Amino acid sequence: MNAVIDRLRRTTDLIVGEDDLRERLESGRPLRIKYGVDCTAPDLHLGHAVNLWMMRQLQDLGHRVVFLLGDLTTRVGDPTGRSETRPVLTPAQIDANAASFLEQVSLVLRTDADVFEVRRNSEWYDAMPVAELLSLFAQVTQAQLMSRDMFRDRVAAGREIAVHELVYPVLQGYDSFAMRSDLTIVGSDQLFNEQLGRHFQQRLGAPPQAVITTTITPGIDGRAKQSKSLNNYIGLTDSPRDKFGKVMSIPDSLIEAYARVYTELPPDTVDALADATGPAARDAKLRLAAAIVTRYHGAGTARSELDAFRHTFSERSEPAEMPELVVTADRTTAFDLLRAARPGDSNSDLRRLLRQGAVTIDGVRTDDPTAPVDLGTGVVLKSGARTWHRIRPE
Repeated sequence: MNAVIDRLRRTTDLIVGEDDLRERLESGRPLRIKYGVDCTAPDLHLGHAVNLWMMRQLQDLGHRVVFLLGDLTTRVGDPTGRSETRPVLTPAQIDANAASFLEQVSLVLRTDADVFEVRRNSEWYDAMPVAELLSLFAQVTQAQLMSRDMFRDRVAAGREIAVHELVYPVLQGYDSFAMRSDLTIVGSDQLFNEQLGRHFQQRLGAPPQAVITTTITPGIDGRAKQSKSLNNYIGLTDSPRDKFGKVMSIPDSLIEAYARVYTELPPDTVDALADATGPAARDAKLRLAAAIVTRYHGAGTARSELDAFRHTFSERSEPAEMPELVVTADRTTAFDLLRAARPGDSNSDLRRLLRQGAVTIDGVRTDDPTAPVDLGTGVVLKSGARTWHRIRPE
């Protein structure tokens, strides 16, 4: 069993209850691995997938992932990482988000019945009498809850904490007892709540779950962790081309961390990539990008994307195929074209692309948002490192 834990340790920060975990692995009994999510809008990225791949390794050994949809706790709202109270979703939104979660996790996890089970925490909370719920609250003190730094920070800043937010960690902790969790694999921001899970299991006479917290890496900008709001993430549902291109955009300083955490490249290969500098760093990124695409889409697709990237960017060629964008004006500005081509970006993001020299029109770089563009019979717009559009006037 040391080999199992050693393999998991590649992307592990901390193991709470490691002796218990070793003993359970050695018993030969399939473990019940808690994977709990709130049913907020999912947009899973490579950072989330670190946990999923660790669970997948255990599934391949016969252990069971219990996918817990926190439909009740979603109505409460997880305060983790929030400076303000989280808005409450409707039941219809919760159901739609739950279906999307299942679709995305199936890109990594096996979902056959032998190793995958879906539960909702409304199963026990909707049927729980108020007296029993109050008895749970009685087992956690105000001092325990206020030891959490996020709550202390909000109090220090003079921001309110609603009672239901204080209750949330208690509910998530009790989930571990209700579903008989042996192990949970989470980001470090969830350690407090899962420690409460161990607390409830011990108080209620059950073996406490082990908790593994996983490595968190910065987003592709090299600064904050991956986030949709910061647009610095590689999504699980991104196309192979987008995954490849985004990896090629990371700072050189992230090559080693991404290779270790997001691929299965051998340790000596990871070390060699980490030592690459100058022109060799670009080749290291190509190896890294191919490894990541291989993991999600297969080696054949990775080879195709590698060839396409080299053709397009190394040889400064336009891609053979690019989306066509029809605009209504015969004459327009560079900023107007950008806004039409990248409707999901904010105006400040578009201006930043221009300032950074990341926009070319028919191969000519432009940094002036007001520069007029004569479309004629059409032009080619390149924005960022990997986004191309063929502009056609209407």
